[in-house]
Amino acid sequence: MTSKTKLVIGSIAVLAALLAWVGIHHSKTEADDENQALGNAPVAAVVKVERQDISSSLNIASEFLPYQEIDVYAKESGYIKKLYIDWGTHVKQGQLMAELEIPELQEQLQGDQAAVTRSQQDLQRAHEELSRAQSAYQVAHVTYTREAEVQKTRPELISQEEIDVAQGKDLETSAGVSAAKDSVAGAEAALANAKSSLARDNALYGYARMTAPFNGVVTKMCAYTGALLPAGTSSNVGESALCRLSQNDLLRLVIPVPEHYAGDIRMGMPIQVKVSALNRTFTGQVIRYSGQIDMSTRTMHTEVQVPNAKYELIPGMYADVQLPVHTDKSVLTLPIQAVQAKGSDAGTVLIVDSANHIEKRDVILGIQTANRMEILSGVKDNELAIYGEQDQYQPGMLVKPQLTKPAEMKE
Repeated sequence: MTSKTKLVIGSIAVLAALLAWVGIHHSKTEADDENQALGNAPVAAVVKVERQDISSSLNIASEFLPYQEIDVYAKESGYIKKLYIDWGTHVKQGQLMAELEIPELQEQLQGDQAAVTRSQQDLQRAHEELSRAQSAYQVAHVTYTREAEVQKTRPELISQEEIDVAQGKDLETSAGVSAAKDSVAGAEAALANAKSSLARDNALYGYARMTAPFNGVVTKMCAYTGALLPAGTSSNVGESALCRLSQNDLLRLVIPVPEHYAGDIRMGMPIQVKVSALNRTFTGQVIRYSGQIDMSTRTMHTEVQVPNAKYELIPGMYADVQLPVHTDKSVLTLPIQAVQAKGSDAGTVLIVDSANHIEKRDVILGIQTANRMEILSGVKDNELAIYGEQDQYQPGMLVKPQLTKPAEMKE
Protein backbone atom coordinates (compact mmCIF):
# COMPACT_ATOMS: atom_id res chain seq x y z
CA MET A 1 0.00 0.00 0.00
CA THR A 2 1.38 3.39 -0.99
CA SER A 3 1.82 6.32 1.28
CA LYS A 4 -0.83 8.18 -0.68
CA THR A 5 -3.35 5.42 -0.21
CA LYS A 6 -2.65 5.27 3.51
CA LEU A 7 -3.17 8.99 3.76
CA VAL A 8 -6.60 8.78 2.04
CA ILE A 9 -7.76 5.94 4.27
CA GLY A 10 -6.64 7.80 7.38
CA SER A 11 -8.48 10.89 6.25
CA ILE A 12 -11.68 8.91 5.69
CA ALA A 13 -11.45 7.38 9.19
CA VAL A 14 -10.93 10.77 10.74
CA LEU A 15 -13.88 12.16 8.80
CA ALA A 16 -16.13 9.26 9.87
CA ALA A 17 -15.16 9.72 13.47
CA LEU A 18 -15.82 13.41 13.19
CA LEU A 19 -19.27 12.84 11.67
CA ALA A 20 -20.12 10.30 14.35
CA TRP A 21 -19.10 12.75 17.06
CA VAL A 22 -21.14 15.50 15.43
CA GLY A 23 -24.22 13.19 15.21
CA ILE A 24 -23.96 12.11 18.80
CA HIS A 25 -23.45 15.64 19.95
CA HIS A 26 -26.40 16.79 17.86
CA SER A 27 -28.69 14.05 19.26
CA LYS A 28 -27.61 14.87 22.77
CA THR A 29 -28.22 18.52 22.10
CA GLU A 30 -31.72 17.77 20.77
CA ALA A 31 -32.50 15.58 23.81
CA ASP A 32 -31.21 18.26 26.11
CA ASP A 33 -33.26 20.86 24.27
CA GLU A 34 -36.35 18.64 24.47
CA ASN A 35 -35.85 17.96 28.16
CA GLN A 36 -35.32 21.67 28.72
CA ALA A 37 -38.50 22.44 26.77
CA LEU A 38 -40.50 19.84 28.77
CA GLY A 39 -39.09 21.25 31.97
CA ASN A 40 -40.32 24.68 30.95
CA ALA A 41 -43.71 23.33 29.73
CA PRO A 42 -46.78 24.11 31.84
CA VAL A 43 -48.10 21.38 34.12
CA ALA A 44 -51.42 20.02 32.93
CA ALA A 45 -53.82 18.04 35.13
CA VAL A 46 -54.90 14.89 33.29
CA VAL A 47 -57.17 11.91 33.90
CA LYS A 48 -57.24 8.48 32.32
CA VAL A 49 -59.93 7.24 30.03
CA GLU A 50 -61.41 4.41 32.13
CA ARG A 51 -63.97 1.69 31.71
CA GLN A 52 -66.84 1.82 34.18
CA ASP A 53 -70.49 0.86 34.56
CA ILE A 54 -72.52 4.00 34.03
CA SER A 55 -76.21 4.66 34.59
CA SER A 56 -78.45 7.50 33.58
CA SER A 57 -80.98 8.54 36.19
CA LEU A 58 -84.09 10.67 36.36
CA ASN A 59 -84.30 13.08 39.29
CA ILE A 60 -87.80 13.91 40.49
CA ALA A 61 -88.73 15.91 43.59
CA SER A 62 -91.38 14.38 45.80
CA GLU A 63 -92.81 14.55 49.31
CA PHE A 64 -92.89 11.80 51.94
CA LEU A 65 -96.36 10.48 52.77
CA PRO A 66 -97.38 8.07 55.55
CA TYR A 67 -97.87 4.53 54.33
CA GLN A 68 -101.44 4.90 55.56
CA GLU A 69 -103.23 7.61 57.49
CA ILE A 70 -106.75 7.72 58.96
CA ASP A 71 -108.97 9.74 61.27
CA VAL A 72 -110.17 7.55 64.16
CA TYR A 73 -113.94 7.85 64.82
CA ALA A 74 -116.25 6.44 67.47
CA LYS A 75 -118.68 3.74 66.35
CA GLU A 76 -121.17 4.76 69.03
CA SER A 77 -121.78 8.20 70.47
CA GLY A 78 -120.35 8.67 73.95
CA TYR A 79 -118.30 10.79 76.32
CA ILE A 80 -114.55 10.27 76.63
CA LYS A 81 -114.11 8.73 80.09
CA LYS A 82 -110.40 7.89 79.90
CA LEU A 83 -107.79 8.99 77.36
CA TYR A 84 -104.53 7.11 76.88
CA ILE A 85 -102.98 9.02 73.97
CA ASP A 86 -101.80 12.51 73.05
CA TRP A 87 -99.87 14.21 70.26
CA GLY A 88 -96.95 12.05 69.12
CA THR A 89 -97.98 8.90 71.02
CA HIS A 90 -96.72 5.71 69.36
CA VAL A 91 -99.31 2.94 69.51
CA LYS A 92 -99.37 -0.74 68.56
CA GLN A 93 -102.19 -2.47 66.73
CA GLY A 94 -104.98 -3.27 69.21
CA GLN A 95 -103.65 -0.88 71.88
CA LEU A 96 -106.34 0.94 73.88
CA MET A 97 -106.48 4.64 72.99
CA ALA A 98 -109.65 5.82 74.78
CA GLU A 99 -112.64 4.55 76.77
CA LEU A 100 -116.10 6.02 76.20
CA GLU A 101 -119.00 6.29 78.60
CA ILE A 102 -122.30 5.46 76.85
CA PRO A 103 -125.16 5.64 79.44
CA GLU A 104 -127.97 4.90 76.98
CA LEU A 105 -126.25 1.76 75.74
CA GLN A 106 -125.60 0.59 79.30
CA GLU A 107 -129.32 0.89 80.04
CA GLN A 108 -130.11 -0.92 76.81
CA LEU A 109 -127.81 -3.75 77.86
CA GLN A 110 -129.65 -4.05 81.18
CA GLY A 111 -132.96 -4.21 79.32
CA ASP A 112 -131.53 -6.83 76.96
CA GLN A 113 -130.36 -8.95 79.87
CA ALA A 114 -133.79 -8.69 81.50
CA ALA A 115 -135.43 -9.73 78.24
CA VAL A 116 -133.15 -12.77 78.01
CA THR A 117 -134.03 -13.77 81.59
CA ARG A 118 -137.75 -13.34 80.92
CA SER A 119 -137.52 -15.38 77.72
CA GLN A 120 -135.66 -18.14 79.53
CA GLN A 121 -138.42 -18.27 82.16
CA ASP A 122 -141.11 -18.32 79.47
CA LEU A 123 -139.30 -21.17 77.73
CA GLN A 124 -139.10 -23.11 80.98
CA ARG A 125 -142.86 -22.68 81.55
CA ALA A 126 -143.53 -23.74 77.98
CA HIS A 127 -141.51 -26.91 78.52
CA GLU A 128 -143.46 -27.61 81.73
CA GLU A 129 -146.77 -27.13 79.89
CA LEU A 130 -145.52 -29.47 77.17
CA SER A 131 -144.69 -32.11 79.79
CA ARG A 132 -148.16 -31.84 81.33
CA ALA A 133 -149.83 -32.00 77.92
CA GLN A 134 -147.78 -35.04 76.96
CA SER A 135 -148.68 -36.77 80.26
CA ALA A 136 -152.38 -36.02 79.78
CA TYR A 137 -152.22 -37.26 76.22
CA GLN A 138 -150.52 -40.48 77.25
CA VAL A 139 -153.25 -41.20 79.86
CA ALA A 140 -156.07 -40.34 77.45
CA HIS A 141 -154.51 -42.30 74.60
CA VAL A 142 -153.94 -45.42 76.77
CA THR A 143 -157.51 -45.22 78.11
CA TYR A 144 -159.02 -44.92 74.66
CA THR A 145 -156.83 -47.73 73.28
CA ARG A 146 -157.82 -50.12 76.09
CA GLU A 147 -161.53 -49.36 75.87
CA ALA A 148 -161.42 -49.82 72.10
CA GLU A 149 -159.77 -53.24 72.53
CA VAL A 150 -162.31 -54.28 75.16
CA GLN A 151 -165.19 -53.23 72.92
CA LYS A 152 -163.83 -55.40 70.14
CA THR A 153 -163.66 -58.53 72.36
CA ARG A 154 -166.55 -57.84 74.83
CA PRO A 155 -168.86 -55.27 73.26
CA GLU A 156 -171.46 -55.75 75.98
CA LEU A 157 -169.12 -54.37 78.67
CA ILE A 158 -168.50 -50.85 77.23
CA SER A 159 -171.03 -48.63 75.54
CA GLN A 160 -170.33 -46.74 72.35
CA GLU A 161 -170.83 -43.48 74.21
CA GLU A 162 -167.90 -44.27 76.53
CA ILE A 163 -165.74 -45.10 73.53
CA ASP A 164 -166.63 -41.80 71.87
CA VAL A 165 -165.80 -39.84 75.03
CA ALA A 166 -162.43 -41.60 75.35
CA GLN A 167 -161.65 -40.97 71.70
CA GLY A 168 -162.52 -37.29 72.06
CA LYS A 169 -160.31 -37.01 75.13
CA ASP A 170 -157.47 -38.63 73.17
CA LEU A 171 -157.82 -36.17 70.31
CA GLU A 172 -158.12 -33.22 72.71
CA THR A 173 -154.93 -34.06 74.60
CA SER A 174 -153.09 -34.72 71.32
CA ALA A 175 -154.01 -31.21 70.18
CA GLY A 176 -152.84 -29.95 73.56
CA VAL A 177 -149.42 -31.51 72.95
CA SER A 178 -149.18 -29.80 69.55
CA ALA A 179 -150.16 -26.46 71.09
CA ALA A 180 -147.57 -26.92 73.86
CA LYS A 181 -144.88 -27.70 71.27
CA ASP A 182 -145.81 -24.52 69.39
CA SER A 183 -145.48 -22.59 72.63
CA VAL A 184 -142.06 -24.06 73.22
CA ALA A 185 -140.97 -23.12 69.70
CA GLY A 186 -142.28 -19.59 70.20
CA ALA A 187 -140.48 -19.28 73.53
CA GLU A 188 -137.26 -20.57 71.98
CA ALA A 189 -137.53 -18.01 69.15
CA ALA A 190 -138.18 -15.23 71.67
CA LEU A 191 -135.13 -16.31 73.67
CA ALA A 192 -132.94 -16.41 70.56
CA ASN A 193 -134.15 -12.92 69.61
CA ALA A 194 -133.42 -11.60 73.10
CA LYS A 195 -129.94 -13.14 73.06
CA SER A 196 -129.30 -11.68 69.61
CA SER A 197 -130.26 -8.20 70.85
CA LEU A 198 -128.00 -8.66 73.87
CA ALA A 199 -125.08 -9.81 71.69
CA ARG A 200 -125.57 -6.90 69.27
CA ASP A 201 -125.65 -4.32 72.05
CA ASN A 202 -122.69 -5.99 73.74
CA ALA A 203 -120.77 -5.69 70.47
CA LEU A 204 -121.74 -2.04 70.20
CA TYR A 205 -120.72 -1.46 73.79
CA GLY A 206 -117.36 -3.02 72.93
CA TYR A 207 -116.78 0.03 70.73
CA ALA A 208 -116.64 2.06 73.94
CA ARG A 209 -113.03 0.81 73.98
CA MET A 210 -111.37 2.60 71.06
CA THR A 211 -108.27 0.69 69.94
CA ALA A 212 -105.57 1.33 67.33
CA PRO A 213 -106.27 -0.42 63.99
CA PHE A 214 -102.54 -0.54 63.11
CA ASN A 215 -99.10 0.44 64.41
CA GLY A 216 -98.80 4.19 64.12
CA VAL A 217 -98.21 7.64 65.54
CA VAL A 218 -100.89 10.04 66.76
CA THR A 219 -100.19 13.07 64.58
CA LYS A 220 -103.25 15.09 65.61
CA MET A 221 -105.63 15.18 68.59
CA CYS A 222 -109.20 16.27 67.93
CA ALA A 223 -110.88 15.60 71.32
CA TYR A 224 -109.96 15.23 74.97
CA THR A 225 -111.36 13.76 78.21
CA GLY A 226 -115.01 14.68 78.76
CA ALA A 227 -115.72 15.56 75.16
CA LEU A 228 -118.71 14.00 73.43
CA LEU A 229 -117.78 11.94 70.41
CA PRO A 230 -120.75 11.45 68.10
CA ALA A 231 -121.03 8.23 66.14
CA GLY A 232 -118.93 8.48 62.99
CA THR A 233 -121.29 8.66 60.03
CA SER A 234 -121.00 10.08 56.53
CA SER A 235 -122.89 13.18 57.59
CA ASN A 236 -120.45 14.31 60.28
CA VAL A 237 -117.12 12.84 59.17
CA GLY A 238 -114.37 15.41 59.62
CA GLU A 239 -115.96 16.98 62.69
CA SER A 240 -116.04 14.19 65.25
CA ALA A 241 -112.75 12.30 65.14
CA LEU A 242 -110.82 11.33 68.24
CA CYS A 243 -107.42 11.68 66.55
CA ARG A 244 -105.46 11.21 63.36
CA LEU A 245 -103.29 8.10 63.18
CA SER A 246 -100.39 7.73 60.72
CA GLN A 247 -98.24 4.70 59.95
CA ASN A 248 -94.82 6.33 59.82
CA ASP A 249 -92.50 3.34 60.19
CA LEU A 250 -92.96 2.90 56.46
CA LEU A 251 -93.26 5.89 54.13
CA ARG A 252 -94.16 6.25 50.49
CA LEU A 253 -93.21 8.66 47.73
CA VAL A 254 -95.56 9.23 44.81
CA ILE A 255 -93.55 9.79 41.63
CA PRO A 256 -95.02 11.01 38.31
CA VAL A 257 -92.69 9.23 35.90
CA PRO A 258 -92.63 10.89 32.42
CA GLU A 259 -93.93 8.83 29.52
CA HIS A 260 -90.45 8.56 27.96
CA TYR A 261 -89.12 6.66 30.98
CA ALA A 262 -92.22 4.68 31.96
CA GLY A 263 -90.96 1.54 30.20
CA ASP A 264 -87.82 1.46 32.37
CA ILE A 265 -89.70 1.15 35.66
CA ARG A 266 -89.59 -2.30 37.24
CA MET A 267 -91.26 -3.64 40.37
CA GLY A 268 -88.82 -3.85 43.27
CA MET A 269 -86.07 -1.80 41.59
CA PRO A 270 -83.85 -0.03 44.19
CA ILE A 271 -84.17 3.73 44.36
CA GLN A 272 -81.84 6.31 45.93
CA VAL A 273 -83.70 8.98 47.88
CA LYS A 274 -81.79 12.10 48.91
CA VAL A 275 -83.22 14.11 51.80
CA SER A 276 -81.70 17.59 51.90
CA ALA A 277 -83.12 18.38 55.35
CA LEU A 278 -81.06 15.53 56.85
CA ASN A 279 -78.22 15.69 54.30
CA ARG A 280 -78.56 11.93 53.90
CA THR A 281 -79.48 9.43 51.23
CA PHE A 282 -81.87 6.56 51.92
CA THR A 283 -82.66 3.48 49.86
CA GLY A 284 -86.21 2.64 48.81
CA GLN A 285 -87.80 0.45 46.19
CA VAL A 286 -90.62 0.65 43.67
CA ILE A 287 -93.61 -1.16 45.22
CA ARG A 288 -96.32 -0.36 42.67
CA TYR A 289 -97.08 1.58 39.53
CA SER A 290 -100.26 2.15 37.61
CA GLY A 291 -99.11 0.67 34.31
CA GLN A 292 -101.01 3.41 32.48
CA ILE A 293 -100.11 6.89 31.25
CA ASP A 294 -102.24 9.73 32.61
CA MET A 295 -103.52 11.48 29.49
CA SER A 296 -103.59 14.90 31.13
CA THR A 297 -100.01 14.88 32.47
CA ARG A 298 -98.40 12.22 30.23
CA THR A 299 -96.91 10.59 33.34
CA MET A 300 -97.32 7.24 35.08
CA HIS A 301 -98.26 7.02 38.76
CA THR A 302 -95.37 5.28 40.56
CA GLU A 303 -94.87 4.68 44.29
CA VAL A 304 -91.56 4.22 46.10
CA GLN A 305 -91.54 2.66 49.56
CA VAL A 306 -88.90 3.79 52.09
CA PRO A 307 -88.43 1.95 55.44
CA ASN A 308 -88.40 4.27 58.44
CA ALA A 309 -88.02 1.97 61.45
CA LYS A 310 -86.09 4.60 63.46
CA TYR A 311 -88.55 7.37 62.55
CA GLU A 312 -85.72 9.50 61.16
CA LEU A 313 -87.90 10.63 58.27
CA ILE A 314 -90.99 12.73 58.86
CA PRO A 315 -94.00 12.81 56.53
CA GLY A 316 -94.03 16.09 54.63
CA MET A 317 -90.25 16.21 54.14
CA TYR A 318 -89.08 16.85 50.59
CA ALA A 319 -86.87 14.33 48.82
CA ASP A 320 -85.04 14.01 45.50
CA VAL A 321 -85.71 10.63 43.97
CA GLN A 322 -83.12 9.24 41.56
CA LEU A 323 -84.66 6.70 39.21
CA PRO A 324 -82.03 4.63 37.33
CA VAL A 325 -83.56 4.40 33.87
CA HIS A 326 -80.63 3.00 31.82
CA THR A 327 -77.29 1.29 32.53
CA ASP A 328 -74.29 0.49 30.26
CA LYS A 329 -71.68 -1.98 31.46
CA SER A 330 -67.87 -1.50 31.16
CA VAL A 331 -67.86 1.47 28.78
CA LEU A 332 -65.25 4.19 28.20
CA THR A 333 -65.86 7.16 30.45
CA LEU A 334 -64.33 10.49 31.41
CA PRO A 335 -65.19 12.99 34.13
CA ILE A 336 -67.46 15.73 32.80
CA GLN A 337 -64.67 18.24 33.56
CA ALA A 338 -62.58 16.59 30.83
CA VAL A 339 -65.20 16.98 28.09
CA GLN A 340 -66.39 20.08 26.27
CA ALA A 341 -69.91 19.17 25.19
CA LYS A 342 -71.29 20.44 21.91
CA GLY A 343 -74.93 19.46 22.11
CA SER A 344 -76.42 16.40 23.76
CA ASP A 345 -74.38 13.73 21.98
CA ALA A 346 -71.14 15.33 20.75
CA GLY A 347 -68.12 17.10 22.21
CA THR A 348 -64.35 17.54 22.18
CA VAL A 349 -61.55 16.19 24.36
CA LEU A 350 -57.91 17.35 24.63
CA ILE A 351 -55.72 14.25 24.63
CA VAL A 352 -52.03 14.31 25.71
CA ASP A 353 -50.17 11.98 23.32
CA SER A 354 -47.07 9.89 23.99
CA ALA A 355 -44.84 12.88 23.10
CA ASN A 356 -46.71 15.05 25.65
CA HIS A 357 -48.29 17.17 22.96
CA ILE A 358 -51.96 18.09 23.02
CA GLU A 359 -54.26 16.62 20.44
CA LYS A 360 -57.85 17.77 20.01
CA ARG A 361 -60.35 14.95 19.45
CA ASP A 362 -64.00 14.99 18.45
CA VAL A 363 -65.98 12.48 20.51
CA ILE A 364 -69.48 11.00 20.50
CA LEU A 365 -71.17 11.06 23.90
CA GLY A 366 -73.53 8.54 25.49
CA ILE A 367 -75.01 8.46 28.99
CA GLN A 368 -74.22 11.39 31.24
CA THR A 369 -74.40 11.29 35.03
CA ALA A 370 -73.71 14.01 37.56
CA ASN A 371 -69.98 13.24 37.42
CA ARG A 372 -69.07 11.30 34.30
CA MET A 373 -69.78 10.95 30.59
CA GLU A 374 -69.83 7.85 28.44
CA ILE A 375 -67.53 8.21 25.39
CA LEU A 376 -68.83 6.17 22.47
CA SER A 377 -65.98 7.01 20.06
CA GLY A 378 -62.94 9.26 19.69
CA VAL A 379 -60.72 8.02 22.54
CA LYS A 380 -59.04 4.79 23.64
CA ASP A 381 -58.67 3.03 26.94
CA ASN A 382 -56.05 4.54 29.32
CA GLU A 383 -55.36 7.62 27.16
CA LEU A 384 -54.74 10.83 29.09
CA ALA A 385 -57.18 13.72 28.79
CA ILE A 386 -56.84 17.30 30.04
CA TYR A 387 -58.93 17.72 33.22
CA GLY A 388 -60.50 21.04 34.17
CA GLU A 389 -60.12 24.40 32.39
CA GLN A 390 -59.18 23.80 28.74
CA ASP A 391 -59.15 27.27 27.18
CA GLN A 392 -55.49 27.76 28.09
CA TYR A 393 -54.38 24.80 25.96
CA GLN A 394 -53.99 24.59 22.18
CA PRO A 395 -53.51 21.59 19.87
CA GLY A 396 -49.77 20.75 19.45
CA MET A 397 -48.84 22.47 22.70
CA LEU A 398 -46.21 20.71 24.83
CA VAL A 399 -47.34 20.09 28.41
CA LYS A 400 -46.10 18.25 31.46
CA PRO A 401 -48.99 15.82 32.35
CA GLN A 402 -49.82 15.29 36.01
CA LEU A 403 -52.31 12.54 36.80
CA THR A 404 -55.05 13.81 39.10
CA LYS A 405 -57.96 12.28 40.96
CA PRO A 406 -61.40 13.17 39.59
CA ALA A 407 -63.58 15.23 41.88
CA GLU A 408 -66.13 12.47 42.42
CA MET A 409 -63.37 10.12 43.67
CA LYS A 410 -61.93 12.46 46.28
CA GLU A 411 -62.70 11.89 49.90
